[in-house]
Amino acid sequence: MSHYTAVATATGRDGRAFSSDGKLDVTLALQKELGGTGDGTNPEQLFAAGYAACFATSMQLVAQKKKIDVSGMSVTAEVGLVPNGQGGFRLEVTLRTKLPESLPREAGRELIEATHQVCPYSHATRGNIPVELLAG
Repeated sequence: MSHYTAVATATGRDGRAFSSDGKLDVTLALQKELGGTGDGTNPEQLFAAGYAACFATSMQLVAQKKKIDVSGMSVTAEVGLVPNGQGGFRLEVTLRTKLPESLPREAGRELIEATHQVCPYSHATRGNIPVELLAG
């Protein structure tokens, strides 16, 4: 049984997306790069924000268990929409994690890899879309 279930409804890339509790209500618009107006957010931005937030929280939990201080860390997710060669598109993700300068590079890399093993978004994407992990 789920501890929490998010419920959202959308009317399409040129429309609106909203959550059942009313906390999310955004205008959606097709990106300019795809021939749209770009006057609203898009599914790729929403996915990037969700993945970045989830990965950052997962990293805080992993770091706490390993007794590593990651104060001031942040995660930036880049979600690309790329042609799939069959007339459609696929997603690709790059996660850029900014870690404290005091954390040795190798320890930071291990922390990022460990986080990728526990983050729910990482579980959902594993084997489905390419995810590149970068520090810095």
